[in-house]
Order: sequence, then structure tokens, then C-alpha cells
Amino acid sequence: MTSIAKLYGLVLSGGKSTRMGTDKGLIEYHGRPQREHLYGLLNEACDATYISLREDQEVKTPFGFATIADEDVFRGPFNGILSAHNKHPGVAWLVLACDLPLIDLEAIVQLVSERDPKKYATTFSATENPLPEPVCAIWEPQALQKAIAYLEAGNGTCPRKFLINNDTKLVFPKNKNAIVNTNSKEDYQDVLLKLQKH
Repeated sequence: MTSIAKLYGLVLSGGKSTRMGTDKGLIEYHGRPQREHLYGLLNEACDATYISLREDQEVKTPFGFATIADEDVFRGPFNGILSAHNKHPGVAWLVLACDLPLIDLEAIVQLVSERDPKKYATTFSATENPLPEPVCAIWEPQALQKAIAYLEAGNGTCPRKFLINNDTKLVFPKNKNAIVNTNSKEDYQDVLLKLQKH
């Protein structure tokens, strides 16, 4: 019986947010910057939690939040995920992008409870479009080890494509809004309307 890897949380907040025009991790939907809100949620469900950032963002992060600076070895979301993996290679990572304003603790607990450590990853997916959500997922250590070889072989930098081509468990969130992401000002306004209705 192989032991199940410990689960660490990672808030991906190192992107440039070009479409939004402002740092998505600093937008306040719940009374504090989104990356700090997600950090709090992950802390409830994980053995340890970190915020993934660019080095220039790290100096602006309040004391009390553990951070991992992007190593800039890979592109896109893999940059933050694999920087975290290099720091703690033996753990699984529950990765959340900072542009998921409607995810809640209930959804995170559902994902953790349905985790299959024998798969490469356990990810949320939309019922109507059943594809893995790589930035709302639990990545097992063996998957990240293989991802490094995949990237170094020049297979592209898309984490979704990597998961589609490997053994991934899809989980359909009870709360469909949990995987709604905000990449533009229009998305932001839509989310504010959804939050007002609750």
C-alpha cells in the first residue's frame, strides 16, 4: 500500500492580468484581496498553503502569508505549479487560480474528498464541457515529475492538454459557479451581479 502524499495548497497569482488591466489577485470580492481570500480557504483543507507570485509581487505581500516565487523556467500556469513542486517535490498540490471568485470551502472540500491519488490529477470540470480545469485541481507528485519531462521535450506549455493526455479524474462541482473565472472587466461585472444575488 503506497502512502498518500501530503496535500499543500497553492494560490496561482503570478500572472500579468493583461486582459483585466489590474492584478487579479488584488481584486476584492469578499472584503480582502482575492489571493488572500483563497489562501484562507485552502488553509482550511490543506497541510500547508502558499501564494505563487512573481518576485516583484512578493515584496508587496503582507507578512503572514507564505509565498513561493516563480522560478521562470516554464511558461504559463506551469511556471507557478512547477516552482512549487521544486520546493516541495514529495507533496500533492491543490492549485487554485486567483481568478476563481466564486469557489468556496464546500467546493474545495468536495474536490479533496473525491481525490484519487492513483491518478495524475483530480480536477474540477464543467458538466457541459467535460475537460480538466488544471488551475482548479489536485496535482499528484508523479504528475508534476512527468510534466517536467513533457515540457522539456517541447510538447507545448498547456497544462490542460497535458492532463487530457494523462490519467486524470474529473469531478463535477455541486456548485457550478465554483469554476467560473474572471479574466476581463465584463467577467468581473458578471461576478459582482452573482455575488449580489447571494
